[in-house]
Amino acid sequence: MQKQRTTSQWRELDAAHHLHPFTDTASLNQAGARVMTRGEGVYLWDSEGNKIIDGMAGLWCVNVGYGRKDFAEAARRQMEELPFYNTFFKTTHPAVVELSSLLAEVTPAGFDRVFYTNSGSESVDTMIRMVRRYWDVQGKPEKKTLIGRWNGYHGSTIGGASLGGMKYMHEQGDLPIPGMAHIEQPWWYKHGKDMTPDEFGVVAARWLEEKILEIGADKVAAFVGEPIQGAGGVIVPPATYWPEIERICRKYDVLLVADEVICGFGRTGEWFGHQHFGFQPDLFTAAKGLSSGYLPIGAVFVGKRVAEGLIAGGDFNHGFTYSGHPVCAAVAHANVAALRDEGIVQRVKDDIGPYMQKRWRETFSRFEHVDDVRGVGMVQAFTLVKNKAKRELFPDFGEIGTLCRDIFFRNNLIMRACGDHIVSAPPLVMTRAEVDEMLAVAERCLEEFEQTLKARGLA
Repeated sequence: MQKQRTTSQWRELDAAHHLHPFTDTASLNQAGARVMTRGEGVYLWDSEGNKIIDGMAGLWCVNVGYGRKDFAEAARRQMEELPFYNTFFKTTHPAVVELSSLLAEVTPAGFDRVFYTNSGSESVDTMIRMVRRYWDVQGKPEKKTLIGRWNGYHGSTIGGASLGGMKYMHEQGDLPIPGMAHIEQPWWYKHGKDMTPDEFGVVAARWLEEKILEIGADKVAAFVGEPIQGAGGVIVPPATYWPEIERICRKYDVLLVADEVICGFGRTGEWFGHQHFGFQPDLFTAAKGLSSGYLPIGAVFVGKRVAEGLIAGGDFNHGFTYSGHPVCAAVAHANVAALRDEGIVQRVKDDIGPYMQKRWRETFSRFEHVDDVRGVGMVQAFTLVKNKAKRELFPDFGEIGTLCRDIFFRNNLIMRACGDHIVSAPPLVMTRAEVDEMLAVAERCLEEFEQTLKARGLA
């Protein structure tokens, strides 16, 4: 099929029939979408034959890289044996049973039960319903409010978008829905003032305590946060932050939920981000890295306390036609087994992650308008700033980031702008030589960016 049409023909059809997510359709259709046709390892090729370094692993998800033929074979075998059956009506199938058993082996102790969804957004909505159902069963139906963070991202369904703290999303669709509250994100560079990062971590965590007391602990069901905020700009909290958050949740009997959709399955060098920061959630959501994006599947991992409560409550009236879809489950099993058996997660912790973080800081710290260079494992970022000495950000947060991102795109390197944060999360299988290649291109792009700032009088 790809040989039957030209790039312009694909673009015309795309413009005529396809509504893209998070997109200004009119401007996209005028410019024309980039047509991706092939992937291998950490590289993509478009319909014009350009070889592109994927510094974002698709959408934070292709952890094992592109082109795994064994995953395709796992899907083929499962399609031939049982292409679909649901997990309603007292029914299961081997693919979902084997995946569940494997996941129980790689998750931390106490997370023996998993509920399947089709995406991270669905995982978050499922978690919201689980949390509220748990408190109903406990005889505390008034505990309904969930607290998230401003600039946090928890998907784009109505529940997930409400819990997330993206105000531009709240502007569309009368969001947030009732029962959602937010506190400020733990971004030391902007909010830390004269505090050390460790001092700020405790202060930022105590914003949660203030919000719980404001609402009333008897009304707060859970606090939900990404271990590292992804779409919010790869905000890495100080080491003191998550232990204090956990202490506060335990003090006020508030469930603690980690959104592991981005951090999960090896991104930080641990299987899950909460392990890196040393805290124990009651539930955690996942998706992306569960199948490395090869097929859509998500999950909610339910800790013992909540699982026992839900089971005691009888029917949990929630689910999806494709919960535990056999083909998706088979491919996810192949992916999780590869992450474990090929030592991919351990390599992120011991080798490629430390190498990336060292080279990332060496590459970008020298630039006049780059500061807060940061990262963990294979997720990293820096912030474009007007004045490093004053920790002064550019006005119209996001305009400068888009300018910088577009320079990367023109040079066949995919990085992402989240406001004026430039972020990267490439496949975990990236080699040291490929890290060097990516950062050499990125360095040239930043040189062009700073020249462009001066030429436009923006610096």
